[in-house]
Amino acid sequence: MNTDIYWQAPSLNKGARALLKAQHPVCIWLTGLPSAGKTTLANELEVQLHGMGKHTYVLDGDNVRHGLNSDLGFTDDDRAENIRRVAHVAHLMVDAGLVVVVAFISPFRAERAYARSLFGPGEFYEVFVDTPLSECMRRDPKGLYAKALQGQLKNFTGLDGPYEAPELPEVHVMAGSTTPPEGAALILQKLGVGKAIRLLDIPT
Repeated sequence: MNTDIYWQAPSLNKGARALLKAQHPVCIWLTGLPSAGKTTLANELEVQLHGMGKHTYVLDGDNVRHGLNSDLGFTDDDRAENIRRVAHVAHLMVDAGLVVVVAFISPFRAERAYARSLFGPGEFYEVFVDTPLSECMRRDPKGLYAKALQGQLKNFTGLDGPYEAPELPEVHVMAGSTTPPEGAALILQKLGVGKAIRLLDIPT
């Protein structure tokens, strides 16, 4: 670490920003195989949160690779750096008072644990979007599984690249047999809307 760089404490803190939005900021981290339905679920979840009057943002793996992480490939080291960067972006968004939904394959438990370590108690919720590999391959909306099977893509998660499923996620969505609205409702139910309202709202 560069010893000439110092942390600049802002005049406003996370609590003040969250109070202005009347919500408790959290990171909801969706992980799963390629084509598991993470992005679709994240978008549906944001729509439902928006309908509740929440201030939200979705960080999607493909979108982030168009800009911030456009210099990264798909080696294990690049994947780890991909998650390190987006975890810090998500942390900044929570510090800004937002409810941020992260939709990344994030195949390694160690990297997801690192992401979790950046957040305080009650600020990070891991959601396992659990879709069978056979269903992901059947969907294959971008044709990536087909390319990987033809040898055109190397280190493809779920085939020749590993995926380490969460062991104790806060929420487990069986996406292969659950519609996106049902999955989003399950996440909110698990976080608590009933309870989730209390979780996401700051009492006045």
